[in-house]
Amino acid sequence: MIRRLKAKGLKICVWINPYIGQKSPRFKELKEKGYLLKRPDGSLWQWDKWQPGLAIYDFTNPEACRWYADELKKLVAIGVDCFKTDFGERIPTDVQWFDGSDPQKMHNHYAYIYNELVWNVLKETVGEREAVLFARSASVGAQQFPVHWGGDCYANYESMAESLRGGLSIGLSGFGFWSHDIGGFENTAPAHVYKRWCAFGLLSSHSRLHGSKSYRVPWAYDEESCDVVRHFTQLKCRMMPYLYRQAALAREQGTPMLRAMMLEFPDDPACDYLDRQYMLGDAVLVAPVFSEAGDVQFYLPEGRWTHLWRNDELQGSRWHRQQHDFMSLPVYVRSNTLLALGSNDQRPDYAWHEGTAFQLFALEEGHEAICEVPGDDGTVVFTLKATREGNTLRVVGSGEAQRWTLCLRNVQQIDGVQGGTSAGSEWGVVVSAEGNTLTIEL
Repeated sequence: MIRRLKAKGLKICVWINPYIGQKSPRFKELKEKGYLLKRPDGSLWQWDKWQPGLAIYDFTNPEACRWYADELKKLVAIGVDCFKTDFGERIPTDVQWFDGSDPQKMHNHYAYIYNELVWNVLKETVGEREAVLFARSASVGAQQFPVHWGGDCYANYESMAESLRGGLSIGLSGFGFWSHDIGGFENTAPAHVYKRWCAFGLLSSHSRLHGSKSYRVPWAYDEESCDVVRHFTQLKCRMMPYLYRQAALAREQGTPMLRAMMLEFPDDPACDYLDRQYMLGDAVLVAPVFSEAGDVQFYLPEGRWTHLWRNDELQGSRWHRQQHDFMSLPVYVRSNTLLALGSNDQRPDYAWHEGTAFQLFALEEGHEAICEVPGDDGTVVFTLKATREGNTLRVVGSGEAQRWTLCLRNVQQIDGVQGGTSAGSEWGVVVSAEGNTLTIEL
């Protein structure tokens, strides 16, 4: 089965946890080896929470770690690419750890050593560039083992908002990558909740349709759900040059991809308590819709803000109220931004520097806008810089890029261009570059 899936170009993530039920054929072996967590009197610690007689793996035992790691390596050898490291929380304190660790401290720290072991297996087998796990439980330092998701939320608007609040909190705690179960995990959302959640979920660092009582595939809801998932998946694929560079910056600098407004605008006191909107990277503001009717209120900090695809322009330093259908939500780009959109809306991994459609948003006189386009290793392969003096725009590229264009958002005509040719579009004048230098007269 794995061979068939890999032949389709898919990568395989399998679900694991650090527990073992008494009915497992490996239970007796692990108990005899002393690899399972014990009580202070030396007896095995067990409970019936998820499986009868469930025991917990003791990752403070070096021999136990080697055994567990070897089992994971066998899975990698047959084609598994990564692991969803579920559970690792609810660790009891009436226990005796192999290495004598403090049970109170291990209650939180267990998630760290569990994910660290899996991360090191992946680094050793698939390499650090490809290593990724999908973790739910975490503690201090676990951001070193990305990525994470928010756990078992309910399938309603209240829980959708709670999920965002949790994501903002974990981003402020140093975690660069966070997502959530699109559509809610517990129960099954009505179609309108699902569609609103899909827009939010696909504008997160990583995205997964997942639930417990039913499948979260869009065709299980209605035809429009398929349209919504398709639309925002294609948008995310187009945004990959921007998103992947923001992901690289999260790794290099620790700035989360999904950011609380106060993190990006620390001098604006209105941003201190905003918990129903966020910055996706440093330039794009997203305000999810938490209502069936599509009513949404959001705050824009100082500056001019342009909707990414509707192209309407709003002034900042104020609140706004809008209504959106299921195919839209407030996604606004801040002024003085040069944003890269890719040429492929069918998959995320492609040559982002080929056919790049750069978008220039409200560049003010005396300002400059810089866009860095990454390669697949996260390093910058092409940099485009735009500066404005009066009505003259100067655009200079460096590095490797092919067939790139520049759209001047909400600029309907220009007086002339050197270094390229111009044409009109619904968003603004589009300049096709002939080299890596443009001079544009507005």
